[in-house]
Amino acid sequence: MSSDPWGRVDETGTVYVRTSEGEQVVGSWQAGTPEEALAYFERKYEGLVVEIGLLEKRVKTTDLSAKDATAAIEHIRHQLDEHHAVGDLDALRKRLDALVATVDARREERKAQKAKQTDEARHAKEALVTEAEELAQSEQWRSAGERLRALVDTWKGLPRLDRKSDDELWHRFSHARSAFSKRRKAHFASLDAQREVARQTKERLVAEAESLSGSTDWGATAARYRELMAEWKAAGRAQREHEDDLWNRFRGAQDIFFAARSGVFAERDAEQTENLKLKEELATEAEKLVPVTDLKAARGAFRSINERWEAIGHVPRDARPKVEGRMHAVERAIQEAEEAEWRRTNPEARARAAGLTGQLQAAVDKLRGQIDAARAAGNNAKADKLSKELEGRQALLDQALKGLEEFGG
Repeated sequence: MSSDPWGRVDETGTVYVRTSEGEQVVGSWQAGTPEEALAYFERKYEGLVVEIGLLEKRVKTTDLSAKDATAAIEHIRHQLDEHHAVGDLDALRKRLDALVATVDARREERKAQKAKQTDEARHAKEALVTEAEELAQSEQWRSAGERLRALVDTWKGLPRLDRKSDDELWHRFSHARSAFSKRRKAHFASLDAQREVARQTKERLVAEAESLSGSTDWGATAARYRELMAEWKAAGRAQREHEDDLWNRFRGAQDIFFAARSGVFAERDAEQTENLKLKEELATEAEKLVPVTDLKAARGAFRSINERWEAIGHVPRDARPKVEGRMHAVERAIQEAEEAEWRRTNPEARARAAGLTGQLQAAVDKLRGQIDAARAAGNNAKADKLSKELEGRQALLDQALKGLEEFGG
């Protein structure tokens, strides 16, 4: 008889394995020595060890499904229950039990993960539906249409929910897209109708513009062209294939008229340029009267200059503000000199100024007396405070004295 820690062979060639439940028959061996029998069944045990190790690795490192893992575990467990190997079968059973627990945990984990993914997919699809329903009311036809197409692609990339939920959300999503398409189609149909009205309106405007192109009634015709341009802008755009041609005809008619008018106005512009030169010379002559030293003489000289100014015709419109501004500046200087003279010779105003000056002088004298008294009494704080007040009154007095000088002392 031969034996090892996990098995033995009796005199009849029967092979046994030791387990926690006692010895179990492994098989019968008649082909060789008992040692060879034990070695054979120990190799079968090692094969089971390798098989379990490989299965443990697959469960740990691959996405082997729980169903396939359970089937593989049961296949190995069946071999252990048949007791066709010699070794620590109880240890292998414990490893299989641990593997079952791992597979069960993995199954629950995947179940929770799938539930989470489903929940995320539900929220994602609900968000897509909400956005699609908002876009269905948009009038940004291009950007909203592109965004809706992008939402469809996003929807296709999300997992399906249960049929009822998925169908309900898809129905809302599809309805929003259809509503947008219907509104967009109606909008562009209306736009086409508006463009046809615009084309007809612009055809009429072009016909009138072409009929006016030979007119020599410069003012009235130019005003009418401005009105036609306003009507053109208000009409909106015609269809693309008509708009450019209509505009070229409309603009061409105006160009003919304004080119003819420009030729006539060129001669007028030459005359106005000469007038501008003459008025600039008068403005220079007038500016020599400033500053005003002899009011009477300045007034007479300016009157003479102004009479010659009025005898000259129009100047170019863009140059008018500058040259007229120079004359106005001289006129204002003479007016200011007149006002100063009036103030200087106005007895009533002079009396008011003299009275105010007298009051301020009395106040200053009184403050100086109070300051001297405070210093004599040793009350420097009061003296300093009164000195600051004196500064303010003195400044007012100086200003009043200056004003009084304008009246001649």
